[in-house]
Amino acid sequence: MSGDAFEVELDVRKLACPLPILRAKKSLSSMSAGQVLRIVATDKGSPKDFVDFCSKTGNELLSSTEQGDEFVFLIRRG
Repeated sequence: MSGDAFEVELDVRKLACPLPILRAKKSLSSMSAGQVLRIVATDKGSPKDFVDFCSKTGNELLSSTEQGDEFVFLIRRG
């Protein structure tokens, strides 16, 4: 799988914590193990939030990048 491959995309731009995490949790719960969720967020706290979320839930944070004022995350369902 290439670094940019994903099965589901979640747009949580303009949403503040904890909504991006809650939406990601909901999306991941409907996905199969090993599938990848791509998340686009604008909340400045989201990079730390998604690191914490993945460490607590057993999902794998594949990448966390900043593109302008947006943050893009790839999370593999555990």
